[in-house]
Amino acid sequence: MSEADNKTRNDTDYGWLTPDWPAPKHVHAGTTLRNGGISQGDYAGFNLATHVGDDQQSVVVNRQSLAVQLNLSREPVWLEQVHSQVVVKAEDVQGQIPQADACYALQNQLPCVVLTADCLPLLVTDQGGSCIAAIHAGWRGLAEGIIKKTLASMPVDNKDLLVWLGPAIGPQAYEVGDDVRQAFIQQGKEAEQAFKQVDKAHWLMDIYQLARQQLKHLEVRQVFGGDYCTYTDEDRFYSYRRNKVTGRMASIIWLDK
Repeated sequence: MSEADNKTRNDTDYGWLTPDWPAPKHVHAGTTLRNGGISQGDYAGFNLATHVGDDQQSVVVNRQSLAVQLNLSREPVWLEQVHSQVVVKAEDVQGQIPQADACYALQNQLPCVVLTADCLPLLVTDQGGSCIAAIHAGWRGLAEGIIKKTLASMPVDNKDLLVWLGPAIGPQAYEVGDDVRQAFIQQGKEAEQAFKQVDKAHWLMDIYQLARQQLKHLEVRQVFGGDYCTYTDEDRFYSYRRNKVTGRMASIIWLDK
C-alpha cells in the first residue's frame, strides 16, 4: 500500500485529517473528523468539546479514545476559548484549563489543542521541530492579532516556521456584516481582496486569505492547507453556522522526539 493510500485509510478509519507539510517526523499534527466517537443527536460522532451541551461522559470517552488512537502519553492542554488574543505556554498550565485562544510548547509529548466548528485552526512548528503551537482564530481573534501574538511567543524566527491552516468555513459560505469587513480593512487595504459583496450590508469573507495575508506580513514563508469548508462538508466536519447546536473538532499538535 502506498503512503497516500495508507493516509486515506487512516483518515477514514480514525477520523483524522493530517497536514500535507514538510514538518520533521517527530512533529505530529492533525484535525479530528466527526466520524467515529459515541456522541449522539446534534453532536453525533466524535465531539471533543465539553462546553456545547453534549453528554459529558460521551465527551470523556471520545477524548480517551483520541488519546489511545494517537498514543498520547500526556493529557492535551485543553483551552477555554474566548475569542481573545491570549496565548499560554503549555508547560505553565498543565492540569489547568486556561482562558486562552492559543497554546505553544517546547517540551516533548505535551500536546497543544484547539477546538473549532467553523473558526480557523492553525497548527505551527519550525523546520527543526523544536517547538509547536495551536491557534484558534475566529474573525475577532484574527482581527485582534492572535496569530502575531502567538508567533511572537515562540522562540524561533518566523522565517523558519511552518503553518498549516486546518478546516474552517469556506469563502463561499462565510457571510459577515460590514463591521467585520471594516475591522480588517482598517488594518490594511489589502484585506479588501478577501471580501466579496453580497448586498449593501453583507459580504462573503475568505478567512483563509486573511490569515495568509497576516502570515506573509509576519514573514512566514511556508503556509499549507486552507482548502476545506466546514459548512458545506457535513460528512466530515461540524459547523456552527450550519447547525448552531453541534460538536467540535480538535486540531492537535505535539512533539515525540
